Amino acid sequence: MTVFLKLGGSLITDKSTAETAHLEVIERLAEEIAGALDEKPDLRLVIGHGSGSFGHVTASRYGTREGVSSDADWRGFASVSASAARLNSIVLEALDEANVPVFRVQPSASAVCRDGQIVQMALEPLQTALDHRLVPLVYGDVAIDSVRGGTIISTEEIFLWLAEAIRPTRILLAGDSEGVLDRDGKIIPHITTETINTHHTALSGSAKTDVTGGMASKVKSMLDLCERHKNLEVIIFSGEVVGNVQNALLGKSIRGGTRLTK
Repeated sequence: MTVFLKLGGSLITDKSTAETAHLEVIERLAEEIAGALDEKPDLRLVIGHGSGSFGHVTASRYGTREGVSSDADWRGFASVSASAARLNSIVLEALDEANVPVFRVQPSASAVCRDGQIVQMALEPLQTALDHRLVPLVYGDVAIDSVRGGTIISTEEIFLWLAEAIRPTRILLAGDSEGVLDRDGKIIPHITTETINTHHTALSGSAKTDVTGGMASKVKSMLDLCERHKNLEVIIFSGEVVGNVQNALLGKSIRGGTRLTK
């Protein structure tokens, strides 16, 4: 079984304050991941994380998502890359300290986009790592774009690209939300490609700085993937609940959460 796990930027950073990581949360999540791998050593796992108050704040300042053209834009592009890498180093170190065999895969080193869409990204390093029971680690990063010059690629976009080749059974999106909430603030337990339209008023963008879209774009893109891969299950849930990430990785019940399926 192959599982993709995203640790959301809102979960591992304070998105209202530039470059502020939730170190205790990151360390706890690393321990939960290690525990799941100890219990299920045959689990093939790819981890990704958002950039939160590291990449998003800087990218918003420079408008990097929309494109890069001037010398100032390119300096901003480099600054966003460096900022995202700083958070990645924190996550990498926590996973390594927890004895997770983590293998960093820097998206900007190989990804190429066309007008904001990934069209190329090296797969062999990641696939080889999985074959040898390593845990590839990707993250929201900058990328060269043949139309825009440069852009931002989110973890979900990277997952969508990788999923076409690696075909995960489950994609777990752990954030600071209990799941997808309806207009009354209650968790919607299950959304399918057929029922999505009944929940459109419940889906809204993030209230904090996020240059790659909010809940609506996340749900839509993941349901589109479920449409293409019929047996895929996506779960959006809170990583703030102790034990949720470990249980989700093991296929056990979690507190809250919204399932997305075909």
